[in-house]
Amino acid sequence: MKKSIRFVVFLTLVALSATSCITKKSLTYLREVQPASADSINKHFVPSAEITIKPADELTIFVNALDMEAVAPYNLPTVSFNDPTSVQVKTTPMLLTYRVDENGDIVMPVLGKLHVAGLVRKQAEQMIEGLLTKQVVNPMVQVNLVNARVSVLGEVAKPGYVGISKGRLTIMEALASAGDLTPYGRRDNVLISREVNGKMEFARLDLTKADVLTSPYYYLQQNDVIYVSPNSVRAINSTNVSLWLSMVSTVASAATVIVTVVNAARK
Repeated sequence: MKKSIRFVVFLTLVALSATSCITKKSLTYLREVQPASADSINKHFVPSAEITIKPADELTIFVNALDMEAVAPYNLPTVSFNDPTSVQVKTTPMLLTYRVDENGDIVMPVLGKLHVAGLVRKQAEQMIEGLLTKQVVNPMVQVNLVNARVSVLGEVAKPGYVGISKGRLTIMEALASAGDLTPYGRRDNVLISREVNGKMEFARLDLTKADVLTSPYYYLQQNDVIYVSPNSVRAINSTNVSLWLSMVSTVASAATVIVTVVNAARK
């Protein structure tokens, strides 16, 4: 009788452990990287330049100079929006944006159509300043990408959008901004989708390997989508937990009945 009960308990524990066993190794990033690995990695590591401007990007462009009246015609007007989260009536002034069209162009006041696709912010600023120097003394131009962001989905703590505020963003920084992977996220299977010249590209990154640091997808581009796949434990817990527990309960109940019947027959 005791052996039978122990068997039932063992069977139940095995079934439950299948839904909760997550090894420390599976949660470790870059586990192959050691201090001695730096030389090998740096041979292939290419630091990414700042992201380039692409069609559908939203830009703010502010032209400044000692004589602000002279540059006023080159600036879009500011608009004010009420803050819906505040009980006080107040407004926040914001610059209107330029949307880069499908040809990679914007249209600025006075200067007209400018081709900005393929340029980084600094290059766009220098181009506009060069055009303005013929008409304004010592112009200073500030260009910002206001909608440069990536999407992070799947097994992360805070799915959503992550902005590219520093001009470039790595996969590790994006995941950190999303609160890191949950214990159920597969570090060895992170999907990146990217649109390049009107076509979709896909890549899967193994964040446990050192070669992720030299991947062309290590540095992200605006509008990239990052999807963290769930591991088998999450698949069981999220989709089949009720069925799994029901099966465990049924097996345990059946085993108990069998043990009871066998013991009764022996008497």
